Amino acid sequence: MIVRQIWTGNAYRNFNYLIACEETGEALAIDPLDHEKCLAKARDEGWEITQIVNTHEHDDHTGGNRPVMEATGARVLAHQGAGKSIPEMSVGLSAGDVIKVGKTVELEALDTPGHTMSHVCLLSHTETPGLFCGDTLFNAGAGNCHNGGHPVELYETFAGQLMKLTDDTLIYPGHDYLHNNLQFTLDREPGNSSAQELLDNTFDQDPADALVTSLAMEREVNTFFRLNNPEVIEQLILKFPEIGSKPDPKTVFLKLRELRNSW
Repeated sequence: MIVRQIWTGNAYRNFNYLIACEETGEALAIDPLDHEKCLAKARDEGWEITQIVNTHEHDDHTGGNRPVMEATGARVLAHQGAGKSIPEMSVGLSAGDVIKVGKTVELEALDTPGHTMSHVCLLSHTETPGLFCGDTLFNAGAGNCHNGGHPVELYETFAGQLMKLTDDTLIYPGHDYLHNNLQFTLDREPGNSSAQELLDNTFDQDPADALVTSLAMEREVNTFFRLNNPEVIEQLILKFPEIGSKPDPKTVFLKLRELRNSW
């Protein structure tokens, strides 16, 4: 499996992705908002885009569908519940569906509600797994739930699916919010030396050459994975004394998401 992360350079700080089969040159485009860059990269690599996957229905992820379709004839796949909001969609995805790209690539669809209720992540069936997670999981952060989502569903996605993935899983998010997210982690857990070191080391990082984190790293620096950390809980009790002295992980997650909304 060949992965190309495409930095759009837009105000929303989107990442687009091309995933290609090295044997056949067939490629899949994930959320190809910047259709010109995606088409140019495929052309430069000698690849043929045959499929588009939208992780969810927001315009900054679906806006490039039509020009990519017109240029390549690719079909659009998305969550089975997104048909009314993604008019180009021709294939609805359910949990466990496997998308094949060429002869060598298989991607499993995960039903991951929270940011929206019709969101999918893609998990590669490779020796080192890759998670293409749209706006569900960001480097050092979690998606918001402002436009059609729900924080309880997002917690269930994290607790029931993402936290159970293997440590070597590589994380490919839909946006670059790394620095802001690390700063939020440090606001909630000032003693997190791993988050501080990563912030220092990536301060001048060019998003066009972004660090690809692993789930092991996310467990260290992403406050939404650190729901049992004593410092995170202590700081949260100071802010929300009504949660009591021993809040459960769900309460911690929901209060962190509430704080991040206005941070």
